[in-house]
Amino acid sequence: MNIKMEKCSLDDLLVLQEISYETFNDTFKNQNSPENMKAYLDKAFNLDQLEKELSTISSDFYCVYFNNEIAGYLKVNTDNAQSEQMGNESLEVERIYIKTKFQKEGLGKYLINIAMEIAIKRDKKNIWLGVWEKNENAIAFYKKMGFVKTGSHSFYMGDEEQIDYIMTLSLG
Repeated sequence: MNIKMEKCSLDDLLVLQEISYETFNDTFKNQNSPENMKAYLDKAFNLDQLEKELSTISSDFYCVYFNNEIAGYLKVNTDNAQSEQMGNESLEVERIYIKTKFQKEGLGKYLINIAMEIAIKRDKKNIWLGVWEKNENAIAFYKKMGFVKTGSHSFYMGDEEQIDYIMTLSLG
């Protein structure tokens, strides 16, 4: 098993967009209307939006490769780039997107461990993320990795309000 990671750059915009569309669609299309999926994908993953996110100082994207093939990416945020104000001692894992064909290869665990290393290097005390309350596989995975539910917030899929659990991992 050959896993490697590289920090993404603006040269990776189209790849990030493709992975975002594919993984988000594969994960959520069966539980949401086509209209709400399209509205969300068009808003969240258009090239201007991704370029803005990639250019944000306190956000970092990391492309992950499995056997030299792009398999997904990790996006982490600190400071004011966090999607919720969780303070300067926190690192947010905003996205772990892994293409379906690469799931169950240990990449999620690999990326969580990378996020932990980044957080420790930056003197963060905890890592947090938001996960849809109906995404049982992801919730089970995060619990296995040591995350606990510490809150919730609203997430909008098109015009539909959904609830994301906030899950936190203490590094102390």
